Amino acid sequence: MTTFTELLSYEDALASFDPVMGLEVHVELGTKTKMFCGCSTELGAEPNSQTCPTCLGLPGSLPVVNAIGIESAIKIGLALNCEIAEWCRFARKNYFYPDMPKNFQTSQYDEPIAFNGFLDVQLEDGEIFRVEIERAHMEEDTGKSLHVGGATGRIHGASHSLLDYNRAGIPLIEIVTKPIEGAGERAPEVAKAYVAELREVIKALGVSEARMDKGQMRCDVNLSLRPTPESEFGTRSETKNVNSLRSVERAARFEIQRHAAVLSSGGTIVQETRHFHEEDGSTTAGRIKDNAEDYRYFPEPDLVPVAPARDWVEELRGGLPEMPRVRRNRLREEWGVGEHDMQSILNAGAVDSIVATIEAGADSTAARKWWMGELARNANEQGVVVDELPITPAQVARVAALVAAGELNDKLARQVLEGVLAGEGTPDEVVEKRGLKVVSDEGALGAAVDEAIAGNAAIADKIRGGKIAAVGALVGAVMKTTRGQADAARVKELILERLGVSE
Repeated sequence: MTTFTELLSYEDALASFDPVMGLEVHVELGTKTKMFCGCSTELGAEPNSQTCPTCLGLPGSLPVVNAIGIESAIKIGLALNCEIAEWCRFARKNYFYPDMPKNFQTSQYDEPIAFNGFLDVQLEDGEIFRVEIERAHMEEDTGKSLHVGGATGRIHGASHSLLDYNRAGIPLIEIVTKPIEGAGERAPEVAKAYVAELREVIKALGVSEARMDKGQMRCDVNLSLRPTPESEFGTRSETKNVNSLRSVERAARFEIQRHAAVLSSGGTIVQETRHFHEEDGSTTAGRIKDNAEDYRYFPEPDLVPVAPARDWVEELRGGLPEMPRVRRNRLREEWGVGEHDMQSILNAGAVDSIVATIEAGADSTAARKWWMGELARNANEQGVVVDELPITPAQVARVAALVAAGELNDKLARQVLEGVLAGEGTPDEVVEKRGLKVVSDEGALGAAVDEAIAGNAAIADKIRGGKIAAVGALVGAVMKTTRGQADAARVKELILERLGVSE
């Protein structure tokens, strides 16, 4: 097999070919126990400590379906505008892989629990793109392989491998799109927007935290090129287990350029799985995956069919939360922000934190200011999202209240946030320990103003002469004297009063 590493420019690729995508997203459900046994799903346990005969596939063990897993699957299907099957079955997907202890995966094949849906996603310029959903089906996760001794963490070059079966049997929902056509040059953007919106839907439903960095949600990017939108689909590649929104976009873009380079040079695309590399956004070949591949599916004989009662399905439908795009539009109007600002808030993962801060008593302007300013900067430096910072919305609301009451200015408030993030206590405790309250004693403030005027006579004369802008220098002198703990607006008022000048 010839490996092509050359890329055609993105512009040239789109000038010659039309991309078609298919996205397969796996979501780990947040159930307390596994899909077919009672083993815990809690993360961080000792390897192989959360296993039993059922999830290890030992002879004589029998699976039992997790009812919450079924309920979560139906909620996801309803949120994605799918039809919910009146009757469906589990199947055995047979193949050998070391981290799959049973040598088959309990999944669904031709009878998924949810099918024929769609999800509307909003692109950065406000355009709405509809992604059609083929199916959402239930299955179980595999174990985890750790390849030791190599440079890349992959099996090639490793001296040995270790297996942890704690993850084997954790409930998964696989959501498969229909072929995504018509996106053109925006295909990578559509892929990113779809996975982002899907993640928000999953989180809103409360069925999973959908943390891509922790493997709770991962995406396989299928991509092919064809000469024109009227042509038959080309041969596809499947980039496996992409685990960030940015990487989904980069993987789609890279594969468009790679496919175009191969086809333009007269080569043939090989249908295969690909590995994505975060460090440079490239993909490399995995294993051949041709159309003849046969998993020898057959109905799972140890599980009864799933037949959700229609009244139960409708009860679940009636209990669905407000969907993320509808909620964002409502909040955008309530907060009086534009599409671009709302997108920035979404990208920062700050929507829920801002909402909770407002609910804790802050106004929307102050809540957005602190989460999207100082806290977003801090999160970016640490490489985390804002809701992972060690500070609560209630604490941010308290800082905003202290500023509104004139007890802190913005500079001091930033120091208070810094102290809370450093584990120094609540905002009030940080204020007390660091001595950060605004100087509100009019006598002390007046003395500092008089000192600044006396020490800067030339500037004071300019202000008396009508150059009001020069007052900033005197304000700065007072702020320096008070170690930034004065109310700058009040300082300015006092200076102008002392000099007999009005704005």
